[in-house]
Amino acid sequence: MGQDGSSPVDEGAPSKTLESRTLDGLAKYIRDGHAKRIVVMTGAGISTSAGIPDFRSPNTGLYANLARLKLPYAEAVFDISYFRENPTPFYTLAHELYPGKYRPTVTHSFIRLLHEKGLLLKLFTQNIDCLEREAGVPDESIIEAHGSFARQSCIDCKTPYPQDELKKHIEAKTIPHCHKSSCNGLVKPEIVFFGEQLPRAFFDNIDVPTEADLCIVLGTSLQVQPFASLPGACKSGVPRVLINMERVGGLGSRSDDVLLLGDCDAGVRKLAKAVGWEDDLEDLWAKTDPEYIPGKPRKTKDDISKEEAKKTRDEKFQDEIDKLTKEVDKTLDMSKWHQDQNRKDHLDGQADIASQNQASGEKTMRYDENADDKTKAPADGLSHVFPHMTEKSSL
Repeated sequence: MGQDGSSPVDEGAPSKTLESRTLDGLAKYIRDGHAKRIVVMTGAGISTSAGIPDFRSPNTGLYANLARLKLPYAEAVFDISYFRENPTPFYTLAHELYPGKYRPTVTHSFIRLLHEKGLLLKLFTQNIDCLEREAGVPDESIIEAHGSFARQSCIDCKTPYPQDELKKHIEAKTIPHCHKSSCNGLVKPEIVFFGEQLPRAFFDNIDVPTEADLCIVLGTSLQVQPFASLPGACKSGVPRVLINMERVGGLGSRSDDVLLLGDCDAGVRKLAKAVGWEDDLEDLWAKTDPEYIPGKPRKTKDDISKEEAKKTRDEKFQDEIDKLTKEVDKTLDMSKWHQDQNRKDHLDGQADIASQNQASGEKTMRYDENADDKTKAPADGLSHVFPHMTEKSSL
């Protein structure tokens, strides 16, 4: 058995369906028109390159960075019982995660591309960020197994709540309540909290994977049930593709499984190129750029490479400027230190001379209020600074 409890991977086992258990074999299967009903299953790993933290990564995951909310335990932010007592931590977090702040990734655009090609049977996602929607995947094609920010309602009477009003509350970090005066219950996005049932839509579509002729699993640890059971519902002989940083959920144990381990964005780009969809994918993703202008040619890989190279040169140039600036500052600091030190040595030397003169009985002048010629009466406290001002000096 494998480390995750599944049968070990036999990379040499022949596929019943694919010509080979490789990227090329998978691409040919798609190009030949055998993949007409593709089911996609996604997790937080497809959104990390957008800047959204996943939940469980040590040190960088969402749960690892909730200490500032002073929760009794990290998961309490998504616990319905705790939310009823104290909804503030969730709305503090929602202020950071609410849709509109992040751009969909290439992987989100790849799912949109499957829809555009008429090949997407259904997308099952564990994500609540709505980036699939922002990439253009239609609502009817998405099953959000753990809910999302797409809808909101009262947690007591279940009355829907206007999205524009919720957005205003989230921006202001205030707590919305049900508009029904007879209820006044707390309102929250229809994200599934601990202690709540999964959406009915999930259970209504749980058998959809049995209709698929290709299953693509992306960026998920497959640790949370019942979502984790979805790939196993695919029929024997149906290729299952895992594009993920590591092998999970027993994927790789069937003779028609293909493992493309690594970054999700890089993986879907390789697959799109192998199928012949590379330009289509990049065009779709370009449209998710907030600065996208219709009709303006999108940047090619060469353009991006040149920009990156120029950026690198500029960064090196800036590093040289910073280094030179630090050296100049250091030199100026040293020069100032030497000036101060020389002045201090000079003043100390003059003080020593004055002390010696005083000890030898030489008379120094003091300021005398009654003196007839006050110009000849400097205070002896300045005699070491102005040595020419002695009682023998004349103007």
